[in-house]
Amino acid sequence: MHELTFGHSPCPNDTFAFHALTHGLIDVPFRVTPVLLDIEELNRRAHGDAFHLTKLSVGAFAGVGHKYRLLRSGAALGHGVGPLVVARTPMTLAHAVRGTIAIPGLETTAYRLLRLAAPDLGDVIEMRYDRILQAVSSGEVGAGLIIHESRFTYADHGLVKVIDLGDWWEHETHLPVPLAGICVRADVAPDEAAAVERAIRASVQYAFDHPEASRDYVRANAQEMSDAVCDQHIKLYVNDLSLDIGDEGLRAIERLVSDAVA
Repeated sequence: MHELTFGHSPCPNDTFAFHALTHGLIDVPFRVTPVLLDIEELNRRAHGDAFHLTKLSVGAFAGVGHKYRLLRSGAALGHGVGPLVVARTPMTLAHAVRGTIAIPGLETTAYRLLRLAAPDLGDVIEMRYDRILQAVSSGEVGAGLIIHESRFTYADHGLVKVIDLGDWWEHETHLPVPLAGICVRADVAPDEAAAVERAIRASVQYAFDHPEASRDYVRANAQEMSDAVCDQHIKLYVNDLSLDIGDEGLRAIERLVSDAVA
C-alpha cells in the first residue's frame, strides 16, 4: 500500500480532525504517516517539498503555490476565528505596532492580516506561538500577535486585547477568515489527490460523528492545555467549512492571497 507523509500541527483542531485518517479508522487506499509540527515550521518545510500532504497557512500560499495544490477539505477558516493582538495595557493598534511586536511567523496568516490592518508596522520578532504570551507579559516585547489556544488564555497572563484581526477582516471583506488549508504536493497524481481529499473529508466527518474517539490522542499532544480549552479550540476551528471550503471560503482565500482588501 502506498504511503503518504502528512504534516499537520499538534493543536487540538488538527489531532481531532485527522485522528481517524492517521489511525486507520476510515477505509483509504494508502497509508498515512503523520508528522506533527508547529504551523510556521510546516510553512517553512513546504519550500523544500517536505511532505506529500501538509497543512499550510493561507499566508504562505503565495510563496509555495507552485509546489502544492489546495484541497477543499480539512481547512481552518470561519467566523470569529481570527488572530488577536494583545498587550499589557489598553492601547490602539497604531500605538501597539509602533513598538516591538512578537509574531508567530512571517508566513503565518496572522502576520499577513496584521500587515494588511497596520501597513505602518514597525519592528517584529518571530517566536513560536506558545512563547508569545509570556514575552508580552514579561515586557520582552510591547505587544504580541497570538493564534491557536492563546486567544482563550491571554487574560490569564494579565493581558488585554488590542484588536481582533478576524473581526477586522470580516468587517472589511464580509468573508470568513481563511487561516489555513490542507495542501497536496504537486507531484501527487490527480486521481490520488482526489482520493486524499475524500479521505480528509471522511476523517473530519468521523470526528464529528465520534467526538470522543480522539480524546486521548488530542490530550497527548495538547501540552499544558486544559480539557476545557481543548474543547473550545476544537469547537472554534473545526466546523462545516472544514468538510468543504465552499465557494465563499475560496473567495476568502483568493482575497487574502492577493492582499486585495478594499
